Amino acid sequence: MKVGDRIDVQVAPLFAGKVDVDLLRRATAEALRREGVEGEIALSVVVTDDEAVRELNRQFRDVDAPTDVLAFGSGEESDFVTAPEEPVYLGDVVISYPRALAQAEEYGHSVDRELALLAVHGVLHLLGYDHVDEAERAEMWARQDEILERLV
Repeated sequence: MKVGDRIDVQVAPLFAGKVDVDLLRRATAEALRREGVEGEIALSVVVTDDEAVRELNRQFRDVDAPTDVLAFGSGEESDFVTAPEEPVYLGDVVISYPRALAQAEEYGHSVDRELALLAVHGVLHLLGYDHVDEAERAEMWARQDEILERLV
């Protein structure tokens, strides 16, 4: 089974038909492939509204504001047991469609490109990348660009 077969993309009904689900799957799978992730990995990408993202940001990060993307790792400290035949669950990437749309307009590219960028950004967070300081930011942004260059 390919990595991409276990990428679940969920789109809030309000944005159905506006999101290229296949592109998000391909971008996510490409990020995993380019980062050398092998074996069966599963993860979810959720595209929703600002309010849902704001609530998650408030609940899990103590920030009462929407943001463009959040990444929630599955957490190795969990007591949850996965069946041996099931893939390792990497986590969830949650994207705000309204933020993606606004940022696409701001940066002068398509909303599809912005959504793919945010999906890749979230996957990189799940794999341990961060952008707390300028060096980390430069490394993460370079990886995003390399992953996206052939996709959109």
